Amino acid sequence: MELAHSLLLNEEVYNQLGEVQKAEFIFDWLSYLEKLLLATSRSDVKEKQKTLVEQLLSLLTSSPGPPTRKLLAKNLGVLYSIGDTFSVYETIDKCNDLIRSKDDSPSYLPTKLAAVVCLGSLYRKLGRVLVNTFTDTVGNILKAMKSAESQGRYEIMLSLQNILNGLGAAATPCHRDVYKAAKSCLTDRSMAVRCAAAKCLLELQKEAIFMWSTDLDSVATLCFKSFEGSNYDVRISVSKLLGTVLAKAIISKHPGSAVSRQSIRRLSLEEVLELLGTGFLRGSSGFLRASGDMLKGTSSVSRDVRVGVTQAYVVFVSTLGGTWLEKNFAAFLSHVLSLVSQSHPKATQTQTDAVCGRRCISFILRAAIGGLLGEKAQIAAAKDICQAIWKLKKVVDAVMNEGNVETRVGSTDVMASQHMLVCALQELGNLIYSLGTTAAPLLQDSSAGLLDSVISVIQHPSIAVRLAAAWCLHCIAVALPSYLTPLLDRCLERLTVLKSSPEAVTGFSFAVAALLGAVKHCPLGIPHGKGKIIMTLAEDLLCSAVQNSRLSAQRTQSGWLLIAALMTLGPAVVSHHLARLLLLWKCVFPVSPKDLETEKSRGDSFTWQVTLEGRAGALCAIKSFVFHCGDLLTEEVIQRLLPPLPCAVDLLIQLSSVLRTYGSTLKTPSVVYKQRLYELLILLPPESYEGNLCALLKELVADLTASDIQVAASAFLLPPLCHQDDLVILSPLLQETDHRFIEEQLLLGNGIACGSLEYDPYSIYEKDVEGDSVPKPLPPVLSVISSAVKLFGVVCAHVGEAQRLFILEQLLDSIKHTKGARQQIVQLHVVSSLSSFLKYLAGSKGNLGPEEMRRPALALVMGALESPNPLLRCAAAEAWARLAQVVDDGAFTAALAQVSFDKLKSARDVVTRTGYSLALGSLHRYLGGISSSQHLNSCVGILFTLSQDSTSPNVQTWALHSLSLIIDSAGPLYNMHVEPTLSLIIMLLLNVPPTHAEVHQSLGRCLNALITTLGPELQGNSTSISTLRTSCLLGCAVMQDNPDCLVQAQAISCLQQLHMFAPRHVNLSSLVSCLCEILLDNSVLVNLCSPYLLLRRAVLACLRQLVQREAAEVSEHAVMLAKDSREELTPDANIREVGLEGALLTLLDKETDQKLCHDIKETLNHMLTSMAVDKLSFWLKLCKDVLAASADFTTVTCVDTMQEEEGDKGDDASVLTTRNDDKSYPFTNPRWATRVFAAECVCRIISQCENAHSAHFDIALAQEMRKRDSRNDFLVLHLADLIRMAFMAATDHSDQLRLSGLETLLVVIRRFASIPEPEFPGHVILEQYQANVGAALRPAFTSETPPDVTAKACQVCSAWIASGVVSDLNDLRRVHQLLVSSLTKIQAGKEALSHLYNESASTMEILAVLKAWAEVYIIAVGRHKSHRQALKTTTYSEDCVRNESYSSDGLLDLVHTDLGTLSRLWLAALQDFALLTLPSEFASQLPVEGGAFYTAETSESAKLHYYNSWALILHATALWLTSTGFVVADPDEGASHLSRPVTPTSMCQGSSSGATVKSPEDVCTDRFHLILGISVEFLCSLRSDATMESITACLHALQALLDVPWPRSKIGSDQDLGIELLNVLHRVILTRESPSIQLASLEVVRQIICAAQEHVKEKRRSAEGSISILPTILYLTIGVLRETAVKLPGGQLSSTVAASLQALKGILSSPMARAEKSHTAWTDLLRSALTTILDYWDPVDGTHQELDEISLLTAITVFTLSTSPEVTTIPCLQKRCIEKFKATLEIKDPVVQIKTYQLLLSVFQYPNPAVSYPYIYSLVSSIVEKLQEIDQRKPEDTTELQIFQEGIKVLEALVAIAEEQHRSQLVACLLPILISFLLDDNALGSATAVMKNLHDFALQNLMQIGPQYSSVFKNVMASSPALKARLEAAIKGNRENVKVKIPTSKHTKNPGKNASIQLKTNFL
Repeated sequence: MELAHSLLLNEEVYNQLGEVQKAEFIFDWLSYLEKLLLATSRSDVKEKQKTLVEQLLSLLTSSPGPPTRKLLAKNLGVLYSIGDTFSVYETIDKCNDLIRSKDDSPSYLPTKLAAVVCLGSLYRKLGRVLVNTFTDTVGNILKAMKSAESQGRYEIMLSLQNILNGLGAAATPCHRDVYKAAKSCLTDRSMAVRCAAAKCLLELQKEAIFMWSTDLDSVATLCFKSFEGSNYDVRISVSKLLGTVLAKAIISKHPGSAVSRQSIRRLSLEEVLELLGTGFLRGSSGFLRASGDMLKGTSSVSRDVRVGVTQAYVVFVSTLGGTWLEKNFAAFLSHVLSLVSQSHPKATQTQTDAVCGRRCISFILRAAIGGLLGEKAQIAAAKDICQAIWKLKKVVDAVMNEGNVETRVGSTDVMASQHMLVCALQELGNLIYSLGTTAAPLLQDSSAGLLDSVISVIQHPSIAVRLAAAWCLHCIAVALPSYLTPLLDRCLERLTVLKSSPEAVTGFSFAVAALLGAVKHCPLGIPHGKGKIIMTLAEDLLCSAVQNSRLSAQRTQSGWLLIAALMTLGPAVVSHHLARLLLLWKCVFPVSPKDLETEKSRGDSFTWQVTLEGRAGALCAIKSFVFHCGDLLTEEVIQRLLPPLPCAVDLLIQLSSVLRTYGSTLKTPSVVYKQRLYELLILLPPESYEGNLCALLKELVADLTASDIQVAASAFLLPPLCHQDDLVILSPLLQETDHRFIEEQLLLGNGIACGSLEYDPYSIYEKDVEGDSVPKPLPPVLSVISSAVKLFGVVCAHVGEAQRLFILEQLLDSIKHTKGARQQIVQLHVVSSLSSFLKYLAGSKGNLGPEEMRRPALALVMGALESPNPLLRCAAAEAWARLAQVVDDGAFTAALAQVSFDKLKSARDVVTRTGYSLALGSLHRYLGGISSSQHLNSCVGILFTLSQDSTSPNVQTWALHSLSLIIDSAGPLYNMHVEPTLSLIIMLLLNVPPTHAEVHQSLGRCLNALITTLGPELQGNSTSISTLRTSCLLGCAVMQDNPDCLVQAQAISCLQQLHMFAPRHVNLSSLVSCLCEILLDNSVLVNLCSPYLLLRRAVLACLRQLVQREAAEVSEHAVMLAKDSREELTPDANIREVGLEGALLTLLDKETDQKLCHDIKETLNHMLTSMAVDKLSFWLKLCKDVLAASADFTTVTCVDTMQEEEGDKGDDASVLTTRNDDKSYPFTNPRWATRVFAAECVCRIISQCENAHSAHFDIALAQEMRKRDSRNDFLVLHLADLIRMAFMAATDHSDQLRLSGLETLLVVIRRFASIPEPEFPGHVILEQYQANVGAALRPAFTSETPPDVTAKACQVCSAWIASGVVSDLNDLRRVHQLLVSSLTKIQAGKEALSHLYNESASTMEILAVLKAWAEVYIIAVGRHKSHRQALKTTTYSEDCVRNESYSSDGLLDLVHTDLGTLSRLWLAALQDFALLTLPSEFASQLPVEGGAFYTAETSESAKLHYYNSWALILHATALWLTSTGFVVADPDEGASHLSRPVTPTSMCQGSSSGATVKSPEDVCTDRFHLILGISVEFLCSLRSDATMESITACLHALQALLDVPWPRSKIGSDQDLGIELLNVLHRVILTRESPSIQLASLEVVRQIICAAQEHVKEKRRSAEGSISILPTILYLTIGVLRETAVKLPGGQLSSTVAASLQALKGILSSPMARAEKSHTAWTDLLRSALTTILDYWDPVDGTHQELDEISLLTAITVFTLSTSPEVTTIPCLQKRCIEKFKATLEIKDPVVQIKTYQLLLSVFQYPNPAVSYPYIYSLVSSIVEKLQEIDQRKPEDTTELQIFQEGIKVLEALVAIAEEQHRSQLVACLLPILISFLLDDNALGSATAVMKNLHDFALQNLMQIGPQYSSVFKNVMASSPALKARLEAAIKGNRENVKVKIPTSKHTKNPGKNASIQLKTNFL
């Protein structure tokens, strides 16, 4: 195909190609040429112009197909407009010659048509250049039209349109001729020709003044005729023509002379509207004829005319525009309503006509008011509608006040006004619904009296008006939830008071039901108690129905209606009334069949009517219960529901006999009863009525084949049974369009009424399916058939096989035994039932049964496949495939396929061929497994043949659709057929006439399926793939040029697929241009000019995909298109200013289709994500323009910082200053939903900037980078705009927008709070906007604000206070005061808050306030802590300390004022939360009255609010308890109730006055366990939706809890609790990767360990604990001593022994031994231990090693000295210890002796005589003896010397501690021993060193003792002269030595040595 890309046609290549390839080649060349000519220089074009013209003209005569001729003509026009025009006249002449040719053969037709198209293109391009030739040309074309067939007429009309467009006013001479020709074409039998004629006339009216002046009446009549028998496209085109001409008649200024102006009469609005009204009321009939028919009562305007005129009304008013409509709305409304008034009874002569007429009027009003007016103008329109209602109400009142009841009820005035009222009320409801809460001022305006006007007509005599008024109240309640409860109260009150008025009973019960239906749309709900009131009232109505026969029917209906509506409130409400409901249900039916028989024999027609009404109502109530309260359907409840069912079915069977007995007046009630029973049974499991299945089935068959059914309702019965993908081949009416609301009536046919509320009042509470439109139930006669068909499918699947076979044969016979129209109806019902049965079987994986069942089923389906009804054929094809699916037998499936093949081969009629071709496709869709290659070849071959049958476009359409299904289902198996299929598609696309749009649509579906099959392979570079890809692109190009919108939609869908699989090969520029041209060309009148919703959806779906990958490129291409667009392709100029993004926002504001709006939002979101950071100013300006262009003010300016400082700082209202400038905004009065989206976009922009450059949130850096490059743009530089936008949104009338504004403000605060202001160090940039923040928040705290808005505002308040932006407490108090006011409001608890909403809404508000305070308190405490730490670590100046203290403690002081109240409320909230999170098995233990802030009935809905708030409240409570140290500060707190009624809680107090008073310890324990329990419950089972905030707050709460000793002691003392908490924290650390969470968890772990350590320390000080471990410790210590006490050289102790003895001393000296509680036990244990040590001396069986006596003796000494006397002074132990000392003294080992003396010295010196004296008494004599022996046995070494010295020390110590009377005896013993060691002069000289030391030692001691005990010394010396002489000699001989050596000896040797020993062995 690349060879085709040249300026001149490559004829050499062209001639080598086959026929199909030639066509492709030519089209590709022409497509390329169109772009190339525009890009080639004029000189180059002129150079080759002659050759090019010749080539193009040669193609002209080669029979080009429709797309090719269109391109050919376009290129000729472009060529002559760029190059020379010399030869253009020759070309025109040649074209005219071709047209004049007498050749009428089919082969020549394409050449003729191509010539016609070329003329149109040439004149359009060259215009007045050709003015001299146009008369001949037009004459020639018009002459040719006389003999032309439909294609010719179609092309001629379009060509004339182009000629008129090109020539403009110059074509005036031919205007009349063209008008005359177009008139005939406007009523052509071909719909395509009608459309083309309408386009031609639309072009003509631009210059032909007569069309909208003198000939206006005939133009209108012509259009009305054109509507007759029209299709959707014709109605679109002709209504556009009619509406435009009529609008022009009003607004155009007539040109020309004064004479001409006088001759042309200017039409008034009234006249024009009257003209349109004529068409609506009389159709295309003449006035005289219509009048005559009206007199006879025979005429009826066909619906297609009425629908067409309805669309013309909308075009008319849309063309005039919104501003015109605002000025003329009252007149327009009056006229439109009058169309269904008494003055035109023909429009409403039957109920069917009335319903359809009302629907048309509603459509006109909705399109005009909803589509053209801004919110401000809509509010004005609503007031006009109210006035209209008041006027109509006065008419009714005047009639109703007449005396005669009979005349007034039947009065024509009353009945004629009813339809006007219905339309007015429905539009008023829709209008307020669309306005939402912005309609609040309208309802508050007493002059309008809106609510009064609606409520005033609730008692209208007409049921339709009563229902419309009720529905209007429903819309008001949904739009303004604050009105729901007051309206409900008002209606209930009127219902109670006016129970004796039939109209009031039904009217107000309708209103109550409608309002109850609104509750599910209002998240804030209604008070729970309303359910009880309504149930009671309903019971009262039912019970009182029998008291007054005039009111029986109304009260019965109303009672059950209220109960049924009550069920929509769901299980939470209904569970409280279930017992009463079941009782009423039980009582409404007879108990047994016998009672039913008795019933039949009594009563009359009226009583039966009331009975059936009551039972139908009961069935409906139970159906509503089953549908809305599935959670309550337990086994027990189902068993209680079942008993009346058999009787209900029995009554169903008896209905025919009741009808025969009591007359036809019961026909409608009996039909309604059937419908209700069927609907209920469909919902119930079939097992619940299995005993009645056979009886039911018979009744269903009778209903479906009844002889009296007159209407074939295939249009509502079959579509659900067809596959949705197959409906596209049928009427466009089955598809979604903008006009579906009115077009639906054409789909149903003239004999059937549209759906309307009066057909089923019970539908008023059901959820509306289509947004804001009123429910549209069909008449009961149709509804019952629909329900019967559904139920048949269920019941037939559950009966026995024999019964099933019998029923199928019976159904087959019922069709055979009927004829004509009656047969068609029965066949329709039977096939629908069979389809329903097969669909149910397939869905439940069931099986058809034995083989004999296949025959009747197959016969039924085959009959339907050959039905003339295309919808029935479509359903039959689906059933055909379902039949194969449920039989599930390969052979049977193959047989079905073979039947299809045979039929298709043999049949020649359209019906059979279409039916069986679709059957083949359906088989493949459900059973892809049959796609063997052979089978697939057969299918494809047959469908190929059928799709080329040009004689029948229908066959082509169905065959191609079937082929698309096969391509889809075959998958890779289809690869071998891809090339031939693609060639076929291209060939057909290039040759099928554009008038057969349905064929092109099927070709588009085939191409789409092929592209999907090829998938990513399309990216390949091989020749074959390249060829396939080129063909696909060529196919898309052909479809893009198709005039049909659905074909264009298919083209876009195919290009979207290609872009997904092979993006490089799709020209993005041209694709975006195409999308924008479609989208923006239609954006001005979006409901009119884009006739197909599906096209707009396709465009947006494609754009959405494109921007996901290439947002910036798409945006750039769109802007380039706007700048470069040629004149004929001018899209909305707005795109130049606001870009594609702004254009999409404008479209979003005007679109009403939900799916389309969703795609627009998604597209914008993708563009924002990709581009917002780079195009920051652009996006912010877009959002600002949308938000600023609201209906209330042009723009709002933020307060200037300097102005605020100079003025009154406290006045937040100063922020509301408005600036009215003349600047025009690109967005005109955008709706609230669009503004909400814009506010959400602002938040997304901030979020995107968070992930971008840091300068977005650093003003200093941003300013610096902006200076470097002015193109740099950062978010922080737009802070003023962000605040301004948030403020505008937060202060709007729309509650949704207020919520979005507050969310935006919250995001701004959180993101910008910490950014410093460079110009003012110590301040932040947000500080200057504090007045704006205050002003934005204040309105949210007024009394009328809804709780959800206040809750959001509380969150913003706390964020603002906590942010630290405002340091001045006086400034902070502005916002703080708002929280204080909320706290005051909630202190009265759940009882004192608003009763407008459900109690859970109050819970939400209370918890939001408490959460906000909690956040502020947490921040305040945190700042206070960090400030104190800073003071500890940093030196501050005095001023600095004072200022810091003020700012950090000030916030805490602010909170502290209310902390007492807050702490109580927080604790109460936490207790509520703890109760609500208990498992369901503990539900019975919950408080009956609910909690502090929730009621028991609303506990489920309240849970969510607690989940959102508990974490911060928990943290704050823990901090507060920490600050009190768990000390109950309030003297009343531990002993009485809370001081406020808000916390009726048993946590800190009793729940009743007689409750037990808790001790402070118990109060603290409860609080501790509450916080710990909530925390552990949350952390141990973290849900996936658990927020970081909750987890962090919970961990911080635990940290705070464990910061104080008392809770730590609780954790430490309960080992299980600590372990459980550690397990939970371990799981948190494993499952959460956030470092902050892991650190917080580890901190809690550290605190738990600290608590355990503290506990251990505490236990060590604890007496009782020591007793349990003492035996073990003693055993271990003594055991170590025993095992290691072995003798070492030199008498040394091993380090182990030393450590053991040291440990033993520590144990023995423990204070626990002396503690009162443990003293006795310790004493016993220590005695046992001492006994064990003593026993070690004695060998057991002589097996153990010899122990070291010193170690054991030391241990005994440690016991003696370290324990209390009680341990060692008992005689048996003391005696054994003394004996050990004695025995040791006898051991010859000197080291042992030395150690023994040392140990005895310490024992003797023990202060307690009880311990030391027995040792002294027992051992002193032995010691003295030992010392005396030394005199005879002189010491030979230092060791013996040391023994002597240690012994002397012992005696000296005894002297010191002895009592006075015994001291002289001891001294007398000691002196002789010492003196005996003295040496005289001679001996001293020759003595050994040891003896000299001994001498010195003795002499020194004597010198000390002498003065100390002088009297005793003298007495001893006197009594022993020998001793005295020896002493004197020693003193005399050693006088000098005594002075020097003795001190040296004493102070240098011994002390050093002693010190060393003391260091190692001082255990005593």
